[in-house]
Amino acid sequence: MKQAPHGAKFGHVNVIAADWRRLADFYGRVFGCELVPPERDYGGSDLERGTAVPGATLRGVHLRLPGQGDNGPTLEIYTYGENVPGGTPAANRTGWGHVAFVVDDVDAAREDVLQNGGADVGEIVTLQTADGRRVTWCYVSDPEGNLVELQSWSNPG
Repeated sequence: MKQAPHGAKFGHVNVIAADWRRLADFYGRVFGCELVPPERDYGGSDLERGTAVPGATLRGVHLRLPGQGDNGPTLEIYTYGENVPGGTPAANRTGWGHVAFVVDDVDAAREDVLQNGGADVGEIVTLQTADGRRVTWCYVSDPEGNLVELQSWSNPG
């Protein structure tokens, strides 16, 4: 394995939520993400300087991503004291696009997302990849409209 520059390793992905508790609950129920205590409640001059947001305050949590072990990366969900509205999530919008979860059954996971406040974005499709494997996948959204890819992989056969 290639040595990463600066000793880099993946740490977390952040999502700014309108309601961090609701979104954290969704990812826990639907994907089994687990709370990494403690809840965060930050404010003050260091946060203002680091974020370049005057008067910044934020609250939220880190959730351990499933299948990654106790020291694996997390999903960080925060709500600022004053959030700035985002644009409409779209699969082809520039910037970070979506978070993906590998699941056993895309259709069942999609139904769970829908039953827990998420929404459909695209259809479930299956395609063959360049390496000969098959992937069944779809895009859905969480309750705040953030895109989530559900995918299930199989070997050729």
